[in-house]
Amino acid sequence: MAKPRRVLKAAPAGEVLRSLSVMARRGAAEMDLFADKMPARVEPCLALLKPKPPVGPDWLFEVKWDGYRLAVHRDDRGTRVITRGGFDWTDRFPSIAAAARELDASSFILDGEAVVLDEAGRADFGLLQQALGGRGGKLHAERAMLYAFDLLYLNGLDLRRMALTERRHMLEDLIDHESGYLRLSEEVEADGAEFLASACRFGLEGIIAKRRDAPYRSGRGGDWLKIKCVQSDTFLIIGYEPSTAALGGIGRLLLAAHGNYGLAYIGSVGTGFTHASATALRKQLDRIKAATPSARGVSKKGVVWVKPKLAAEIAYRGWTHDDKLRHASFKGLREKADEAKVYRVD
Repeated sequence: MAKPRRVLKAAPAGEVLRSLSVMARRGAAEMDLFADKMPARVEPCLALLKPKPPVGPDWLFEVKWDGYRLAVHRDDRGTRVITRGGFDWTDRFPSIAAAARELDASSFILDGEAVVLDEAGRADFGLLQQALGGRGGKLHAERAMLYAFDLLYLNGLDLRRMALTERRHMLEDLIDHESGYLRLSEEVEADGAEFLASACRFGLEGIIAKRRDAPYRSGRGGDWLKIKCVQSDTFLIIGYEPSTAALGGIGRLLLAAHGNYGLAYIGSVGTGFTHASATALRKQLDRIKAATPSARGVSKKGVVWVKPKLAAEIAYRGWTHDDKLRHASFKGLREKADEAKVYRVD
């Protein structure tokens, strides 16, 4: 038996949103009179990094998924999978696109994260990179699934002006299963600090906190917060130390961040590689060699310098007293289509 649709009441400025059940009973021509135009693209709402979870009933919590942010669009033109940078990657995520075509709605925009899970059920960014064929790869990631955490448009209604709790109710009605390639990112009923501790014990990247009554606002405005178990940011590769003993011939990668006067050296990373990822990475680096370092604050012998064209996602435990990464680990390369922002230091 189908779930009854919720009736949506007063929106800001006195505007009334008609319920989907009422809209469904109208004829197609009449529905068009009341329909909101479906946006071609929505800039995502981004989470602001905080050191600890907020407290109080105004916040709900979810797992922080470690993957690629995607928007899934469906209308009378078909189904499209759009990256955060605005690239159409429908063919790169065929299983997600196929699952979206099975949803019982004529039009929608889903906001979510594409992931590949490891054997313990944790999202693994490196496995997702492998499924896509690495940075610049052209493989189809059949293993990737989407954890949907927001619904921005549904059957002719733009839902962004509604409160998050109302959007989530409608998302739960649309995606009512916990398996397959399109899943609901569940709201966790827990104290934020306790949930963060549990997430860290399980080896997750962290948690997300969201204001229950907030509309969907693009950008990093503070309605969504991210609290991490381990820091993870994007840095540019400026060189590598060759090694005959290390995996793929890479002993360490030298990294840089944006600074006030150009690129600034922030340390190196020598763990987190597999033989396959290191071998593929060295081939890419050897195609962009440079004569001198592109960042200030670094002077090392025996380094192969490269142009700062490749962005790497790096997990780390903090910073040393001289502003270098502490306990860094390589997670994978970032795609241009993912529009990850390179870290900036003062």
